[in-house]
Amino acid sequence: MALYVVPLWLPLILLLALLLLFMKKMEVKRQSEQLLPPSPPKLPILGNLHQLGSLPHQSLWQLSKKYGPVMLIRLGRIPTVVISSAEAAREVLKVHDLAFCSRPLLAGTGRLTYNYLDIAFSPYSDHWRNMRKIVTLELFSLKRVQSFRFIREEEVSLLVNFISESSALAAPVDLTQKLYALVANITFRMAYGFNYRGTSFDRDKFHEVVHDTEAVAGSISADESIPYLGWIVDRLTGHRARTERVFHELDTFFQHLIDNHLKPGRIKEHDDMVDVLLRIEKEQTELGASQFTKDNIKAILLVCCSAFPLSYIKS
Repeated sequence: MALYVVPLWLPLILLLALLLLFMKKMEVKRQSEQLLPPSPPKLPILGNLHQLGSLPHQSLWQLSKKYGPVMLIRLGRIPTVVISSAEAAREVLKVHDLAFCSRPLLAGTGRLTYNYLDIAFSPYSDHWRNMRKIVTLELFSLKRVQSFRFIREEEVSLLVNFISESSALAAPVDLTQKLYALVANITFRMAYGFNYRGTSFDRDKFHEVVHDTEAVAGSISADESIPYLGWIVDRLTGHRARTERVFHELDTFFQHLIDNHLKPGRIKEHDDMVDVLLRIEKEQTELGASQFTKDNIKAILLVCCSAFPLSYIKS
């Protein structure tokens, strides 16, 4: 029976190699940190969240006075660069536009946009360029915009007549409410093919969903910023439940629109945006392409739904 003896120097060599590897890794990390912008002191786990007050933009402005116009903070574990001067903003938004043009990939917006299938929140990529091409050429082309001219003329005429009649009766008019209603009526007829005014559509419920959509899309979940414990906070505050509820309500609304547009013998006054998107999906399916699906349609409709301040409309 052969007996193998491990030399005493072998573990020492392995230990030395691991030590050198660790030192090299720490040196690389130290050099990378030297290239980062100035940053205020942070707490473990929370980062700089404790330094943001009830008005975060003012808190960041106060911090920028001390740490400069380009500042690094950590929202929990999320590193965030804060720009606080026109010169730095020009570098970010103009000079290095391609490097900074993508929005942060947040759980809320990812869920609402069917994993970033839209054009507003999708990161800059081949998919974004393809969606932008479809939206630009098919939805917002000069020909398409002109085809909706009669809708705009009808809605503006109705508003002018209402103001004229109210003036004759010396009745006050809330122009803010009426102008928002005008935008909603035009948007719904152009995008969805039905009139926002004078229908059984549940406006109050829709306003609530739009409010919640804006809140979910503009917020960061605790699970994203606080490791290990954030999911507990999300469950206690109801953030995750609200995100799922808003998603299912929007999905149900968009699916109802699509099903109505697919009904045989449907009577329509013009091809709205849903008709155009369904035609694109059908054409790509016939060509054997599967990049444009009904989830893409819903994600684009979400942008149409939230692009206007519908949450302030009260018809």
